Amino acid sequence: MELIKKTNIQIEGRHNKPILTDLFFSDDEKLKPVVIFCHGYKGFKDWGPWDKMAEFFAEKGFLFVKFNFSHNATTPENPTEFMDIEAFGENNYIKELDDLQSVIDWLLLPDFDHGTLLDSSRINLIGHSRGGGISIIKAAEENRIDKLVTFSSVSDFGSRFPEEKVLEQWKEKGVSYIVNTRTKQQLPHHFQFYTNFKENEERLTISRATKKLDIPHLIVHGSNDTSVPISDSGKLFEWSPFPDLLLVEDADHVYNTSHPWNNSDLPKAFKHVLDKTREFFDTETEYLIKN
Repeated sequence: MELIKKTNIQIEGRHNKPILTDLFFSDDEKLKPVVIFCHGYKGFKDWGPWDKMAEFFAEKGFLFVKFNFSHNATTPENPTEFMDIEAFGENNYIKELDDLQSVIDWLLLPDFDHGTLLDSSRINLIGHSRGGGISIIKAAEENRIDKLVTFSSVSDFGSRFPEEKVLEQWKEKGVSYIVNTRTKQQLPHHFQFYTNFKENEERLTISRATKKLDIPHLIVHGSNDTSVPISDSGKLFEWSPFPDLLLVEDADHVYNTSHPWNNSDLPKAFKHVLDKTREFFDTETEYLIKN
């Protein structure tokens, strides 16, 4: 059985920048449930072991989809480097929700190239970190999603904005900067990021969306996560109507992986996460809801 990898497909989004997308699947003719993966803040689809994750799910019979959010600063010519930092500054949560919707809609088009292989009744989401929050909101408003998994997810977007004095300085200057520790680049956040959040605050409140979920939700978090407190997953577990919680001992925010990932093997912690996620996806939805 051969593994098919179609990379850097350009999907037209709603915000004048392409959404670069990868498909991983086996070449058999079996109907495949779908997994769509959303990367996190300062992330990208080819970070670290995300290709290994895609291969894992493809080998287990899934059609695995990962993509770059359109304004994550990468470009079609440089899908792993932050070359378009102005786009980064113009990004916001609504654009990311729109990008994810564009990917879902593209997969379910009548003329999608691999539509005959796709089980449209089993569309699943995985979101990492900030992408977890995006995935929760989308799963709450998109009735074609069957199951949801969040890796190291934030539980609140609003609390991640600065306090009043710093917020006022940001407003006056129109832009603030954050250092990308990986590349040492100064990445801009234009003030529109905050105003867009405030204009859409109800929709972007993760607690509200989580409570609305009517599908199974696996919540994964590492005990050594220093980027997102483990208490965030406790809140998600409390709010989610049909939750499962997987706490991973001695695992950090990315489950002891790093970028680039050149090893053939995955860390024990991340392998455990993938095994449990696949097990969750393979379990009947009705069983997960009743139990």
